Amino acid sequence: MSPTLLGIIGILVLVVVIFSRMPVAYVMTLVGFVGFALQVSPEAAFKLLSRDFYSVYSSYGLTIIPLFIFMGQIAFNAGISHRLYDSAHMMVGCYRGGLATATVCACTAFGAVCGSSPATAATMATVGLPEMKRFGYADELATGSVAAGGSLGMLMPPSVVLIVYGILTEQSIGTLFVAGIVPAVFMTIMFALAIYVYCLVSPKQGPACEFHPWRERLGSLVHTLDIMLVFVVVMLGLFLGWFTPTEAGGVGAAAVLLVALFRRQLTWAGFVKSIYETLRTSCMVLLLVAGATVFGHFLAVTRITFDVANWVAAMDMPGYMVVAMIVLVYLIGGCFIDALALIMLTIPIFYPIILDLGYDPIWFGIIIVLVTQMGVITPPVGINVYVVNGIAGDVQLEKIFKGAMPFLLALIVGTGLIVVFPQIALWLPNLMY
Repeated sequence: MSPTLLGIIGILVLVVVIFSRMPVAYVMTLVGFVGFALQVSPEAAFKLLSRDFYSVYSSYGLTIIPLFIFMGQIAFNAGISHRLYDSAHMMVGCYRGGLATATVCACTAFGAVCGSSPATAATMATVGLPEMKRFGYADELATGSVAAGGSLGMLMPPSVVLIVYGILTEQSIGTLFVAGIVPAVFMTIMFALAIYVYCLVSPKQGPACEFHPWRERLGSLVHTLDIMLVFVVVMLGLFLGWFTPTEAGGVGAAAVLLVALFRRQLTWAGFVKSIYETLRTSCMVLLLVAGATVFGHFLAVTRITFDVANWVAAMDMPGYMVVAMIVLVYLIGGCFIDALALIMLTIPIFYPIILDLGYDPIWFGIIIVLVTQMGVITPPVGINVYVVNGIAGDVQLEKIFKGAMPFLLALIVGTGLIVVFPQIALWLPNLMY
């Protein structure tokens, strides 16, 4: 059996077993392990399994996940998230889908702090889902906005994906970070428009409340000053270099805990529940990441990505058609392979093609991130969807994917506009440098 055929069979088996409702992390790990054993050897598969799980669970960079999840759990169990969403509801709740829009904006800001898509989705799901449900939002919009909003953490600086791209292509990481700011804000606006249109078509998804005068709206912000101060300190500390993103998670978690204790809103039972939920959610997210890593390594040895990339490179087409084909490869590959693994596999092949066609490498880096964003909310391996599903619990996986579809369309339209108008990504770096 050829490696490519084995890879295709592995993908089909993955899809079939996922629909049997077996936990996704187990499915990815099992299919990746068996496929690697068939392609290489059982001994190599066992070594791969131990190495990948050890590398994920011993990764210092991933310690950011339990820290920010703990911060979100403390905020929820101490009632801090209630105050934040009460204020958000007062400010924008009179508009259909206003709370979902506020959640997407919070995901963008949070992504600027942690730079991790699963961590952003997990933290905002912990905080946002119970609150949107409290105000009568449908499961589809609530879960879809969190899963899609979490993907903005891949684009908003400091972005891990942009760092890896800059290292692989020897481009300035600072320039890439600056180039990611305007597209991140642009995609946030696109998501807000998607929510608005979704609620026009289906008003029950995000019901509007009564209109509040501006005096009451501004007055509601007073009750959020302490937690907003924590957020500003974490953001400033990160951007001014006082601490790393992981240290920012520790500072944020400690600060939120102090706020909860100072207000005397956190009970012992709530503290224990926060630790338990942090442990449960963190293990779930890390197991998903580990499973995706194993499955990605299996696809790497089948050389599916290389075959498709070489096929695109060999086609005699106009430049814009080549770019469209490359985008399609990333869109399909992102459904099955972790974003970082996909970029490391394909950039050495596609990057020289982009340079030969005369396209800007900074612009191409932003396009790559936007397309890999689509992969975290598309089936069968949309990792953000599974993270939200694990936290939501009672919400079916199909509903979350359905709720993410308007945001996928927004991503496709937004990416198309940045392809047609590259100055959306290049204006700010050209201005600054």
